[in-house]
Amino acid sequence: MVRHVITGVDGSPESLAAAHWAAREALRRGASLYLVHAWQRHPRPAPSVPADRTGHEWAEQILDRAAGSIRAAHPGLRVVERLVSGSAAAALLTAARDTELLVLGSRGLGPVAGFMVGSVSQRVVAGSSRPLVLVRAGGSAAAEHFSALDGVSPEEVPETPYRDVVLGLDTRRPCDEPIEFAFESARRRGATLHVVHAFGTPRGPVSGPELLAARERAVVATLLPWCEKFPGVSVVETVSEGRAATALVGAAAGASLVVVGRRTRGRRPGPHIGAVTHAVLHHVGCPVAVVPHD
Repeated sequence: MVRHVITGVDGSPESLAAAHWAAREALRRGASLYLVHAWQRHPRPAPSVPADRTGHEWAEQILDRAAGSIRAAHPGLRVVERLVSGSAAAALLTAARDTELLVLGSRGLGPVAGFMVGSVSQRVVAGSSRPLVLVRAGGSAAAEHFSALDGVSPEEVPETPYRDVVLGLDTRRPCDEPIEFAFESARRRGATLHVVHAFGTPRGPVSGPELLAARERAVVATLLPWCEKFPGVSVVETVSEGRAATALVGAAAGASLVVVGRRTRGRRPGPHIGAVTHAVLHHVGCPVAVVPHD
């Protein structure tokens, strides 16, 4: 089976940023990159289509420009272009069935806010059976790394360490898929994995310190088999009382990637992604990986 990462391109700055992030991730995985652009035939071209182009010609040009930018930046990467007919959400969900990872661009809400999750992005996030990463416009390779000394760019000094990978962990219902994705992501980057667990205010007789200690033990027990499987990954844990979304957003400041899960079993039909994941997508600025699980 050919390993590949898929990203959707539509000519926007955010989709180009996502394509470059996907290219770097494909290189980290030793995989190919597939660029997908969806277009629909209309009696009259959309206002964005130049007067001297048909809709199909403009779609081909968007795809060619994105591919040219990726190949220029990553000459050793295998890039495959796919122009498909149909709606963007349907095309991406179909393409994602056989991929390792799907990457989408998303417009930021502001300098310290997260993602503008539009109807297409929300449908893809909620419907994808494969892990998906959302990337903001303006994201760069330098943003994934700690600052280099003397103003040297991380692209010039590849050994500049990656920023932490952050994982949101629910010890009541721990699921393998998000945990493994986070450990693998940290391993590929040589980054520290920062595991965040938050719990609500207790209502029973157990005191705060006792409950905190119990939750800390549960986190260590949950992570133990994964630490043994990935002995080279440095892991730090943060356990606190409060809302999970608030703890994750705080930990994400300065991270290279945040990993959250999306439960698929028992969900009602429709584009639902879960309260914590929804909050993270709207308040975190770095790339966010949403990993589906039962």
